[in-house]
Amino acid sequence: MKRKPLMKINGTRMKPVLYILLIYNTLFISEIFPLSAQTPEEIYRKPLKEVLDQVEQRFSVKLTYDTRIVQDKTVTYAPWRMKNDPEATLHAVLGPFDMVFSRNSSGGYDIAEFQYHRRTAEEGKAHLERLLSFYSTPETLEKRREELKACIWETLGLNAFPERNSLNPIVTPKRKYKGYTTENVALETLPGVFLTGTLYRPLSGKGAINRLVRRKEGFPAVLLAQGHGEIQHYGESSQVLAATLARMGALVFSYDMFAKGESGLQFAFEDHRTGMAQTMQTWNSMRVVDFLLSLPETDASRIAMTGASGGGTQTFLATLLDERIAVSVPTVMVSSWFFGGCPCESGMPVHSCGAWGTNNTEIAALAAPRPLLLISDGGDWTSTTPEIEFPFVQKVYLLTGHPGRAENAHFSTEGHDYGPSKRNAAIRFLAKHLGLSTDSVLDALGKIDETACAVESRESMLVFGEKGEKLPAHAIRGMEALKKLLSP
Repeated sequence: MKRKPLMKINGTRMKPVLYILLIYNTLFISEIFPLSAQTPEEIYRKPLKEVLDQVEQRFSVKLTYDTRIVQDKTVTYAPWRMKNDPEATLHAVLGPFDMVFSRNSSGGYDIAEFQYHRRTAEEGKAHLERLLSFYSTPETLEKRREELKACIWETLGLNAFPERNSLNPIVTPKRKYKGYTTENVALETLPGVFLTGTLYRPLSGKGAINRLVRRKEGFPAVLLAQGHGEIQHYGESSQVLAATLARMGALVFSYDMFAKGESGLQFAFEDHRTGMAQTMQTWNSMRVVDFLLSLPETDASRIAMTGASGGGTQTFLATLLDERIAVSVPTVMVSSWFFGGCPCESGMPVHSCGAWGTNNTEIAALAAPRPLLLISDGGDWTSTTPEIEFPFVQKVYLLTGHPGRAENAHFSTEGHDYGPSKRNAAIRFLAKHLGLSTDSVLDALGKIDETACAVESRESMLVFGEKGEKLPAHAIRGMEALKKLLSP
């Protein structure tokens, strides 16, 4: 009879039954006392969801969050992160995950992933109060303004830009409407880089509009910057606002964001979501001022700028950096606690400029003493304007001796747009400070009548054709070509 072979364990020969018992005991012991659980890090590790449930129970608070942001996350040394109050505990628990919390109106806490461009309204208010401590006289205010201007200019990289080249405007034939004309225009803001838009002009000749609002030095002019709407300056709201101002006697240039509209022929949409977009949009706005001042009928002392959302960001940045802009109307954008969710608005560290940094409200307020209208609403980050942002602006303007030049038009029941009521507020403010007359655009009830404004098709507003076939041969394409152009 053949004998079963003996098993060896570490060189020791033993019978199979003893071998099986040894393996069983080893597995049993490791199951009860897992070796990996012997370190404190593992002993005290718990799923984040479980820890948050414990926070709710311990402090009797409701935590609101998207469950997807806590999936597959574990908290090391979880019991030791429990403090004596809920906020200190949430700081300790959420900090390692780059997550934040804010108290909500129900007394609980909203939890979210960290967003660099968003704070709480309370933080925004506290920041403004600190900033006010830097200037108590007109002299210290001016020092702060010059400090921020220089820093923002450098931070955007504008100090490395070449000398301003000829704009070489490409202009399509005029289209005539009731009280105004339109022309599509492309400006070469850098060699081989084009900005497109539509120029609205009051009808020339001896019309009533010209007699009312044209001075010997020319017409006022308005820059109309676009926000993130996909249709850009082809949208109805932009067309109606521009046409109404033109019917009142203003030159208006309505133009697109970088890498959007016809700029998309040269740059991909992904290029828009970069800090370079913020730089290019600021540069383009200043080049639009150059263009408007090159027109013989422009009154250089009456240049205004407005835009909604991302167009509002362009407005207050350009107004600070370019003092040729005499009137500023940033719409649904100025906030002390929201910095813009697109890198084209906050992708460059301009908000780190100056002692304790800055925010969009201070940047907008430093237009003082030039007329400034903040248009805000109850449905976005400008909801706190009447209570937080505008009082700060008023204090800044008071230092300049012109508190009446700053105004706020707030629409508490409205949302994030440049709708009729907001356009009406902008039109009346611009009329007041540009010397325009509203007589030609008022209906029998004294309201702004926009029905005479034509809404053109996108195809009719293109400069380079439906497929970009008219784009000049020397036009550059892509970010690498742009960076090469700007490299020393």
